[in-house]
Amino acid sequence: MKIFENIINHKINSITADELLKYANQFNIKITRQDAQEIANYLRGRNINIFNNIDRTMVIKEIAIIAGPETARELNKLFVQFTK
Repeated sequence: MKIFENIINHKINSITADELLKYANQFNIKITRQDAQEIANYLRGRNINIFNNIDRTMVIKEIAIIAGPETARELNKLFVQFTK
């Protein structure tokens, strides 16, 4: 299963705003285009492991600063869906 974790983490670390919006729509998560752009810019190029609770919590806290706590909660739901 490690290969799937690597693929998902790679996608998170290289995600675009359009891809983020597509996944949010797919999982019925509300996010604005501007928030998606800012979040994608933040995530791109980082080495984040969303399967690690500490890493994911740190990222969600940073996203709350960037896009607000409600958007961060919504994005956390998306990350949890990816890890299932």
